[in-house]
Parts: sequence; C-alpha cells; structure tokens
Amino acid sequence: MLNQQYLLAQRPIGAPTRDTFRFAEADTGEPGPNEILVQVEYLSIDPAMRGWMNEGKSYIAPVGLGEVMRALGVGKVIASQHPGFAVGDYVNGPLGVQKYFRGEPKGFYKVDPQQAPLPRYLSALGMTGMTAYFALLAVGQPKAGDTVVLSGAAGAVGSVAGQIAKIKGCKVVGIAGGADKCRFLTEELGFDGAIDYKHEDLAAGLKRECPQGVDVYFDNVGGDILDAVLTRINVGARVVLCGAISQYNNKEAVKGPANYLSLLVNRARMEGMVVTDYMARYPEAMREMAGWLASGQLKSKEDVVEGLETFPETLLKLFSGENFGKLVLKVG
Repeated sequence: MLNQQYLLAQRPIGAPTRDTFRFAEADTGEPGPNEILVQVEYLSIDPAMRGWMNEGKSYIAPVGLGEVMRALGVGKVIASQHPGFAVGDYVNGPLGVQKYFRGEPKGFYKVDPQQAPLPRYLSALGMTGMTAYFALLAVGQPKAGDTVVLSGAAGAVGSVAGQIAKIKGCKVVGIAGGADKCRFLTEELGFDGAIDYKHEDLAAGLKRECPQGVDVYFDNVGGDILDAVLTRINVGARVVLCGAISQYNNKEAVKGPANYLSLLVNRARMEGMVVTDYMARYPEAMREMAGWLASGQLKSKEDVVEGLETFPETLLKLFSGENFGKLVLKVG
C-alpha cells in the first residue's frame, strides 16, 4: 500500500507555512518483529507541534528534518507482529502526520470505539483531557469557592479545565476571542463569566468578572493576557503555565511577564506543566473523566477538519483562533 506523509522540510521562523513541510509518498512495507501497521483515522492538531519543529533543548526531542511530522492520533491495526496488539485493535499513540504508521508501538494504548467516538480519544479522553485534568488539579490545586480564570478558554484544553473547575465548586471565568465563543462558555459549558479579549478591554473585563480577585489562573496564551491577569491575583494564588500560544510564532524574543513582581507581593507561585510527567496516573484520570462525560457534567467539543492534504492550513487555524474546540484532522 502507498503511504502519504508530511515530512518536516525546514525549521520555520515565525509561523509555519506549507513550505515548512514536504509531502511524500512511500510504500508502507510489512511490519517486522514487535511492529504494527496502523491505518491512521484521526490526528490531534496541537499547539505543541509548533515547539516540536524548533531545534534546541525542550521537554522532548525536536522532530528531525526529513522526518514525519510528529502528531498524536488514533487508528486501526491492520497488520501486527506484536504480541500485545491484534489486527482490528484501535490504538492511540504518536502516529505522525501520515496515512499509515509502521513501527514499534511505543507509547501506544488501545481504545474502544464502542465506548466513545474516536475523535474524543484525542480530546477529553486523550492527551488534551489529561493536560486539563492534571494542570488544573495537580498544579492549580483549586478549592471550592476559588475564582479560576482561564485563557484560551474555548479551546481544547481550556474548555475542559474550566468545566473541571466548575465540578470542583469554583467560580470560573473564561477569556476567549469573539462573542460566539464567550456565549458557548457561559450558555453551554456553565462558566460563570466570559471576557471577549478581542472586543473589550481586558483589564475592565477582569475587574467586572473577578471583583474578589483571581485564585487560580490557567494560562494557555501568555503575553499581554498573562500580564493583565497577574495584576488581579490574590495572596497565595497559583498560576499554571500550560501554554503560550501567543508567543510560539514570534520572530523576536519571547515576551516575558512584565508584572511578575505581583507573584512576590502576593506570595503566589507560577509553575509550568508538561502532561507526560503524569503518565503513571493517566488511568485514574481517564476513569474520572469518563464518568463525568457519562453523567453529563463534562462536555467535549471537537472541531474536525477532513483531509490529510489540508494539514498545513489546518495547523495554522490554531494560531489564528479559527478552531472552536479540540482541533482534529480526519485523515481518511
């Protein structure tokens, strides 16, 4: 069978473009000892992919030039030489931006399409959900009655983290771009308030929605929004650095927080979070998340785009804010 792949052709300066990648075709080949062949069905499109293109030290090795672009995905095993995976199994793992994956299933696990739609295993029941769960609960440590503010609140991670905060008895305020996204937060997800950073003054919105200050700030954006929220934090506040999408395509130096002295004055802490640090605890989180989904306490929204050929443009939707919910690419 013929495989179609997107390879990393160059390390982008600023935003990636179609020229950042090279489209290639190659024979899939047959799996060797301890290998599987997977037909990729859905790929997770994540802001982290931009960081994986950069050279230099990070929490994970960069994608090498000429290698298949890294991406998490779900697919069906169609051939196997591995004792732990059989033909017909559905799996979640680092499948890459391609139609077929062949190799050792390192970091792969089985999923059940009868229990949930496959795209959900890339959102609330996948790495996105794990990130929201552990970033909020393990790092943010919210208590009932706390005011929790989230940037990128209508996005994949923010929307789930905000709902978990509501389940834990917190007041939840989301920062998002556009009236439709803000209505989605309050009317469909049950947030207590929303701030439209594109069409209103952010400082005024924070003052209106958080008159008692901010106890937990879940940051997916960085930059000016992080600076604004730092002026409103309470004594003992926790600032969770989950992402900084406003900074990923900078051609200049990353903009750090100008108001960081607020952490000192308020004896607050700011802590970064990488979800793979919590891998041993994924099963417990997935059980709890599945229970919340089944009971209706938690909603998961996926934004599915069709066609592997659309990958470069679909990736850019993340940085323009066009996606609404978890961005997923349907490969087939």
